[in-house]
Amino acid sequence: MLYAVKQVELAARSHIEELVKPAGITALQYTALTVLRRRDGLSSAQLARNSFVTAQSMADMVTALEKRGLIVRRRDPRNRRVLLISLTNAGRELLAALDEAVEALEERMLSGLTHRQRNDLEDYLNRCRAALSDRPPH
Repeated sequence: MLYAVKQVELAARSHIEELVKPAGITALQYTALTVLRRRDGLSSAQLARNSFVTAQSMADMVTALEKRGLIVRRRDPRNRRVLLISLTNAGRELLAALDEAVEALEERMLSGLTHRQRNDLEDYLNRCRAALSDRPPH
């Protein structure tokens, strides 16, 4: 089962890489941007955890995304030592431009499943994630 899950992840990532490459970003950068779209104002450490990368990788990624004008960092008013990361309008626009292609990829991946099976699969995957996680879902 773990092998099948990993194969799906690798196949999906490969397709996402091809979709986002013309926009000048990587699949990992795309993931980080979509996390910020769902949860604005995360620290770099929080963004790393929710994007499934190391803190060091995220530091490099944040620098690159900030240079491209896709994100901005600002001081946390509750803790001035923490920088919070948010999408810029350019970041939101880039994601919006990719949404249709990514949705088409997801539809292709799920095309052999009924609506009920899709819902069940999502539920089962969320249960598996919860069983292996010591943190709440993002």
